[in-house]
Amino acid sequence: MLDDALIQQLASELHQAEKTRVQVEHFSKRHPGMTVQDGYAISRAWVAMKIAEGRSVRGHKIGLTSRAMQVASQITEPDFGTLLDDMFFAEGGDIPMQRFILPRVEVELAFVLNKPLRGEPGRPPVSIFDVLAATEYVVPAIEIIDARIEQHDRHTGVMRKVFDTISDNAANAGIVTGGRPVRPDAVDLRWCGALLYKNGVIEESGLAAAVLNHPATGVAWLANKLAPYGEGLAAGEVVLGGSFTRPVAAAAGDTFHADYGPLGNIAFRFV
Repeated sequence: MLDDALIQQLASELHQAEKTRVQVEHFSKRHPGMTVQDGYAISRAWVAMKIAEGRSVRGHKIGLTSRAMQVASQITEPDFGTLLDDMFFAEGGDIPMQRFILPRVEVELAFVLNKPLRGEPGRPPVSIFDVLAATEYVVPAIEIIDARIEQHDRHTGVMRKVFDTISDNAANAGIVTGGRPVRPDAVDLRWCGALLYKNGVIEESGLAAAVLNHPATGVAWLANKLAPYGEGLAAGEVVLGGSFTRPVAAAAGDTFHADYGPLGNIAFRFV
């Protein structure tokens, strides 16, 4: 376990990396005894720095929801990060590339809550039925992920570990919502799909069932995961349920269009 001073130092490195757009080397390489809990402690410390500078929490994201990504990361559960107010971008608009280092986009569904969700010790865990009952509506979403920690070590080429990704706020950097909001019982969410176009070419497609068999599963997992911290998901929060496509790299000038069929479309451009 890392001590508090080191956790604050590493959080400061991430804060500076985001501002300067200069990536830092793997924490897991520099501190081989690092744990998943250390990663979350660093992420929380970084989010606290942003809140101290005036940012506010708007929700959460869930990552590593596909079986393939969990195997690749050598873990057996998802991870999570925090959505802040300055991470939300307007659908149909231009997104400034200078906000990011190496942005990539993923197709997801977002849950907008109208009731709090909180796991309680000694009580049955939060279920997907609780999630659906607490959801005002579900809306198509694109998550923009980024890497303040190098994806591949600059010296060895080794891929970063899950501890690094968790520290890096689960790679979270932005969110765009759009399309047609729907009540959670209005459609079979497992069969909601999307085509992701980059510069007019379909790069990815997928179904929401690829997210833990149901996109609400990750939201329930997160509510239970936050319980030991004495936290939960608040009414009004936006929760990104997890990607059902692989991430697609973006560069300045790239246009993206996600077609969710009956749920509508999301479009934007990096400039």
